[in-house]
Amino acid sequence: MDYSFFSQQIPKIKKLPLPGEASHYKMAPPVRIRLMEESKLKKKQPKKAGVMALFYGDATNRTRLLLILRKTYQGVHSNQIGFPGGKAEKSDANILETALRETHEEVGVLPNRVKIIKSLSEVYIPPSNFEVQPYIGLYTKTKPFQIQESEVESLVEVRFTDFMDDSNNYMQNLTTSYAKNIDVPAFKLNGYTVWGATAMMLSEIKELLKQVF
Repeated sequence: MDYSFFSQQIPKIKKLPLPGEASHYKMAPPVRIRLMEESKLKKKQPKKAGVMALFYGDATNRTRLLLILRKTYQGVHSNQIGFPGGKAEKSDANILETALRETHEEVGVLPNRVKIIKSLSEVYIPPSNFEVQPYIGLYTKTKPFQIQESEVESLVEVRFTDFMDDSNNYMQNLTTSYAKNIDVPAFKLNGYTVWGATAMMLSEIKELLKQVF
């Protein structure tokens, strides 16, 4: 899809109600849903994080969504696909500032070049005790992305048409932090399996966009 057309149309989602947990749960296996429901009742002082779903035009002005492949490290989100973003710091004025700061650090996008379209539903991640606030943003790409090599293994620049194509939704057998050898709903994007909290957030984004495009 032409990015100029996309950027003109996407503000229409501002007035749409958020699909919320109903959309999240489409991309979660039953055991994950039970864990999330149980965790709601007993979670205490979760860590806060902000992430950015960044849409932009590529060199041919086709619309893309930016994801990243995280480095391999000792942690539950090692070597997974996610959005640019990260943990809130005390110096952040609010969680939006967190998302913008972390996006700048991880992929080199200046905060003042991001146009925020809409905040999305929070997602609680029980294994890491994080409550994540996602945002949809537009980036008028004036400079190449620059990855933070200590955190980001590579960029995953997804074509809008591939993201919206329902044939890229499927079930993948995985071993996760909460269960072994279970079938998990996932997206297949740029050859990567995208599952878990990122897939849940993508599901809500996709439902909003389907009402406009």
